[in-house]
Amino acid sequence: MNQDQWTAVDRYFTELLAPADEALAATLADSTAAGLPEIAVAPNQGKLLNLLVSMCGARSVLEIGTLGGYSTIWMARALPADGRMISLEYNPAHADVARANIARAGLEKVVEVRTGAALDTLPELQTEGAGPFDFVFIDADKVNNPNYVAWALKLSRPGTVIVVDNVVRGGAILEAETDDPAVTGTRAMFELVSREPRLDATALQTVGVKDYDGLLLARVVA
Repeated sequence: MNQDQWTAVDRYFTELLAPADEALAATLADSTAAGLPEIAVAPNQGKLLNLLVSMCGARSVLEIGTLGGYSTIWMARALPADGRMISLEYNPAHADVARANIARAGLEKVVEVRTGAALDTLPELQTEGAGPFDFVFIDADKVNNPNYVAWALKLSRPGTVIVVDNVVRGGAILEAETDDPAVTGTRAMFELVSREPRLDATALQTVGVKDYDGLLLARVVA
């Protein structure tokens, strides 16, 4: 097995089960043209998020890390007509691109993109009484993964599903002595989740067009 084969299998799955439409394709194209890093979830991973939101009957979604709005669109499409989604993006330029992409997808009345450091905007959500959210997707700066999970718990209810992306880091998650803040933050997140009695969780390794990585899946149980 190698990267070429992983990529080919992902493309096969995507063509059959998660084909791009105009809005999704334009989201990726415009994000690239605007100079955003090409780190959005893969199409089949976007479809997975869409299915998870639908399967848990979510009516409200919180996303930490909008980028160009690609994953945002996948999740927002799974919400009912009266559903709502708040997505938090640190970079104002990225947020502007995302808002345009979301509007083109016809979801501007469903999704609100807030700009600023998430550790500043998350307390604002709590103050406003914006929660509890039914589904939380965390895909932002990895050093703050434990903080984001802690905030996800504060803004959740029993039954809320929490997904954290990019948790394997190409296998670097095993490197206990690393000085890579993305790895140390992700390891601290796993340690927090393992000790947290309110969470029931597992993690999965993935391979595909996005190389070797993985995600954490958790459910709030109390």
